[in-house]
Amino acid sequence: MTPSPRRQIVLALIALVLLVLQGRLWLGEGSLRHKTSLEKRVAELSAENQKLSDRNQLLAADVQDLKKGLDAVEEIARKDLGMVRNGETFFLVIEKSRESNNGTSR
Repeated sequence: MTPSPRRQIVLALIALVLLVLQGRLWLGEGSLRHKTSLEKRVAELSAENQKLSDRNQLLAADVQDLKKGLDAVEEIARKDLGMVRNGETFFLVIEKSRESNNGTSR
């Protein structure tokens, strides 16, 4: 008993639809591979966002320190600009290099 031609066409169409859907599942947009790559990208961006969030918190703390008092401003001025207060004595200590200590001293 052979299936009718109409039934064969319906079965062929169903098989074709299943093949197309399987192809999309494994290869196309929204496929499992695409989903995995998107999840990886989300994880990378989340890690980067966390780093940036931590940096922003440090910067916000620095801004608060600068707004509250002069200690932070003075620290920055001393470190970056070489500030010395009136009445303070500044000593600059220069260390000899190791090469000059080994054999060239008299």
